[in-house]
Amino acid sequence: MTSRKRSGSGSSKRPKEKVVYIYELFFRGEDPTIDSPEFWNEFFLLQPNVESLEAEVSKLTNEVFPVVRDNLNLLFQKCIEMLETDHPKRLCNSLQTLCSLFYAIFKKSTADTAFDILNEIFGYEKMDKWMKELMNHCSHILLGDVTESARFMCLKLLLVIVTGTDNVSQNVLLEYLMMHTLFDAFVHLLSDPTLRAQHGHDIVILLTILVNYRKHEATNPYVVQLSILADELALNGYGQMISQSLIDFCRQYMQSLSNVQSSSWFSSLSNIVGNMFVSDEGCERVQQIKANNGLLLALYEAVHLNRNFITTLAHTQAESSAPPSPSNTLSLTQPVPDLANAPIIDMTQYPTNLLVAVFQYCSIVMQDNKNESSIANLKLCFLILTCISEDQYANSMMHDTNLTFKVMLHRAQMRHRKLHVDRVGKSQPLAATLLDLLVEFIVSHLMKKFPMELYLVCIGVIHRILCYQKRCRVRLNYPWKELWSALIGLLRFLVNQEQTLVKKCNIFYLSLQVINIFNLFITYGDTFLATTNSYDELYYELNREEKVFTEIYAMVLRYTTMPDCEYKDDVIKLLNSLVNILAIVKHFQNKIKEWLSEQGLSTPTEEQILDVVRKNYDLTLKLQDSLDHYERYAEAPHHTAFFKTMVRDVVIDTRKHIYGYVKEAISVIPEQDTMLTSTTSSNT
Repeated sequence: MTSRKRSGSGSSKRPKEKVVYIYELFFRGEDPTIDSPEFWNEFFLLQPNVESLEAEVSKLTNEVFPVVRDNLNLLFQKCIEMLETDHPKRLCNSLQTLCSLFYAIFKKSTADTAFDILNEIFGYEKMDKWMKELMNHCSHILLGDVTESARFMCLKLLLVIVTGTDNVSQNVLLEYLMMHTLFDAFVHLLSDPTLRAQHGHDIVILLTILVNYRKHEATNPYVVQLSILADELALNGYGQMISQSLIDFCRQYMQSLSNVQSSSWFSSLSNIVGNMFVSDEGCERVQQIKANNGLLLALYEAVHLNRNFITTLAHTQAESSAPPSPSNTLSLTQPVPDLANAPIIDMTQYPTNLLVAVFQYCSIVMQDNKNESSIANLKLCFLILTCISEDQYANSMMHDTNLTFKVMLHRAQMRHRKLHVDRVGKSQPLAATLLDLLVEFIVSHLMKKFPMELYLVCIGVIHRILCYQKRCRVRLNYPWKELWSALIGLLRFLVNQEQTLVKKCNIFYLSLQVINIFNLFITYGDTFLATTNSYDELYYELNREEKVFTEIYAMVLRYTTMPDCEYKDDVIKLLNSLVNILAIVKHFQNKIKEWLSEQGLSTPTEEQILDVVRKNYDLTLKLQDSLDHYERYAEAPHHTAFFKTMVRDVVIDTRKHIYGYVKEAISVIPEQDTMLTSTTSSNT
């Protein structure tokens, strides 16, 4: 190889690495392979210098590029050809060099949009040939008998490629992953417990990004293959990667709560929510929530596309890591704690399956309503719950009285209520826990910056659950009064904040959805309410809160006379939907007044009013149509922009972290890999 001058013995300048010197020759347009037939075998034994290679690519300009093009072509070609080698060191180095080259080229393309460097390097004919060859080699590496460091670096290379552009649908290289699909290789790795433990996260993220490539524009083979996947081991593996991440998040949150409570009970009461969640997008908790976007998106794609995946939701996650021992959670600078006074963490507080993990995770995330990242994360959670609540099998599983769970739902601290110290709920069907979660959202997000979209999705999930119960005549033993009170509280808020909210959103449509839920109970409650007393309690609540309904009626009447009201259709529908509730209120108010007059009372008890209700059901109500029907969930066109933004965030976040792994992979070869390298080198 070409020689170079040594720096003087008195110089403090560090000698340049041999591989860096070779990069410089390449990018000056020189040919270091002349008179060196073993150049490439020797070159791929040198540890790549990722930062130096990236720096050389970033210096390229339109003027310099013609001189360098052939060398870059050659470097790509030799890297891809070296993927056939049995030598583990050369294989890993060639993969790492490809990672660096692709990353640097994508970065250069983003910085200089006028410079189509990918096309300039390859040309379309060579790109077709080399990308096909690269995908074949990647499939062989993922499925073959290779070191885990090679498989690790191969997956990192694929992640570098799929995260090359912020908008995944504009990444031209993904077309080659569509033509030469790696789906079978991913399924194989997810099905193997050992391989899944090492590479499962990367595979799930890869699948999620690939599924979103031109999803609504053309046929995507990953969408098709994921939708028909029936391999139970692979589906369970896919679910375990998601549940493990959510369970770890919930565990960290629980431990942070325990630490705060053990340090100061009074300070925890006043500061716990503020400490856990602040509006700063950069705070640790918000970053932890954002880090879950990728796996939550993976869960959404699975429940949205694949009905077989629903069966994995209640599977116990046996492979989840156990809570860390105290010795593993201490830093060297921390004093050893007094274990006698350490808080006791009940293992029943931790989720045991994917659905339980999602419920508990949602209860944590919904406490943060101050930043856009958490709101977007919660919307994704609610869309996942929408897909689940539309599935017949998922509903039958959630309503199964023989399948009960204790789920800790975290509740926000609010001035008008006390938090229960023991927050672990009773063992109950998952449908009851889901309703608890949604009721908690309704009562805890009545604020000036009203999250209208989240409320619409939340009410939609409740409606779907009730429609299932009505259709299948399932009588869930649930304290429905809590749901009715929450819904009435929401209506009261909408009426009180009408002047502010009506300028920002369609409060009439949301009110209509809430009123229709009450109409569903009134019209079909006999098919799914567990006891006849539930009907009495419903009518009692409607009469106790009659002021709310009369105020809504008055508000609606006002808007029917406004010719310029942009929500006129929903106003008319809301007016018609109030007929039965107003009839019930009028009927029973008259009966109660008559009874009070007869008894000479002015302040009756709850039981006395209930007794009047039971004896006076002699009223005729109007049968309303389509109360048990809803529009099936569809991603397009309502949520297309949301998912485009979400995928973009996942791509950017993954790219940021993945290149760090590539840089740090310099000495990550496991011990057995190193031994194999030494043996092969001596044979060579």
